[in-house]
Amino acid sequence: MATRVIIVRHGQSTYNAQKRIQGRCDESVLTDLGQAQAHKVAAALRDVAIDAVYHSPLQRATQTAQLIAQELGTIPTPNPDEHLREIDLPLWEKLTKQEVVEQFPAAYHQWKTEPYEFCMDVNGQAHYPVRSLYAQAQTFWQNLLPQHTDQTVLIVAHNGINRCLLMSAIGMHPSRYQSIQQSNCCISILNFTGGWGDAVQLESLNQLAHMGLAVPEPRPPHNQLRLLLVRHGETDWNKASRFQGIKDIPLNEHGRFQASKAAEYLVDVPFNAAVTSPLSRSKETAEIILQHHAGVTLDVEPDLKEIGHGLWEGKLSTEIQTEYGELLAQWLAQPETVQMPEGENLKDVWDRAVVAWEAIVKRLTPGEPKTVLVAAHDAVNKVIICALLGLEPKNFWNIKQGNGAVTVVDYPQGAGDQPVLQAMNLTTFQGSGILDQTTAGAL
Repeated sequence: MATRVIIVRHGQSTYNAQKRIQGRCDESVLTDLGQAQAHKVAAALRDVAIDAVYHSPLQRATQTAQLIAQELGTIPTPNPDEHLREIDLPLWEKLTKQEVVEQFPAAYHQWKTEPYEFCMDVNGQAHYPVRSLYAQAQTFWQNLLPQHTDQTVLIVAHNGINRCLLMSAIGMHPSRYQSIQQSNCCISILNFTGGWGDAVQLESLNQLAHMGLAVPEPRPPHNQLRLLLVRHGETDWNKASRFQGIKDIPLNEHGRFQASKAAEYLVDVPFNAAVTSPLSRSKETAEIILQHHAGVTLDVEPDLKEIGHGLWEGKLSTEIQTEYGELLAQWLAQPETVQMPEGENLKDVWDRAVVAWEAIVKRLTPGEPKTVLVAAHDAVNKVIICALLGLEPKNFWNIKQGNGAVTVVDYPQGAGDQPVLQAMNLTTFQGSGILDQTTAGAL
């Protein structure tokens, strides 16, 4: 890890509470609830050593950053940065969402469905808010990263700019602006391996456990489908960094503990259906979670099984380094180019896993809103998440999936609608704080 960046959205503001569009308007300040949320973020960050703090100069973000710093007492003085200002929506600022829908129906529809093309006429000039904000985020990273090698940086900003910071870091196109969620005082984490343009890992997205929420509240749906994608708990082969692939390796005791903690964490989630990989480590993880959900049938989907590593299966990382050093280096740098010896490549996994996921979505969309548990594997989960975000197999390592981790995906209008990644790689319920401390072993 060269630079870890912890990204926080400001606490609830007066305009949030009134459902008003804020943009760059600086009239809005934290509510009492927003201040309480900031204190909860500080508590969640208490065990993390922070080397620098940057925040938007707008009041609601400045207040949040200052409250966090005051509560912790040990972190550097927060620095305002102009490149962390919120998205610029001059024609909509101060209006309620309902007023915007009524006064600008076509523009609002485009904002929700084609944010990259969304344009405002400002004093006779064409203004593209999302494109401009995305470029602003890229400039921020280019300025920040050279100053903070091997450090941990805290950023406190806004919904829109946070989305663009995350998207630009991992290579998402700005057309996917509406595809990820940032709740008030959520925590998201990026791990940069070097400077701008080098590999970046999205460790987690929209953590809310410190706010007392297991998963983000669903928005009012017309026909909503929510899927909770869970990676299986730890195995002995995970712990030893031994490649397992399609070998049917069971959970170890710690893996069962992770699954039981996930079960406790999701006890109040009303599952309507569940699907698992046929491999026992995923199946047992799902079964442990479903112990609190009587009557939910667990279906098996063969195409959710882990990537087939072929001749690498059963070998330690060190053994593969000795026997297949060049190919292993290629796998870590350009995974999309690697054909596993007598096994699969990422396109094989992508094609079967994404098709299986889409079939689950299509099958479960009709009727009332549903919540579905899907239990699978590291590589399978990564390619599904990449596909949901408009990424490609080359982005495989941009996504982290810890043992027992929970990812939340919503389809607000059901199959055919653009999905929203509400939260990703949630592991705090395992007792390790906001950082994913699960085994960083082989797949």
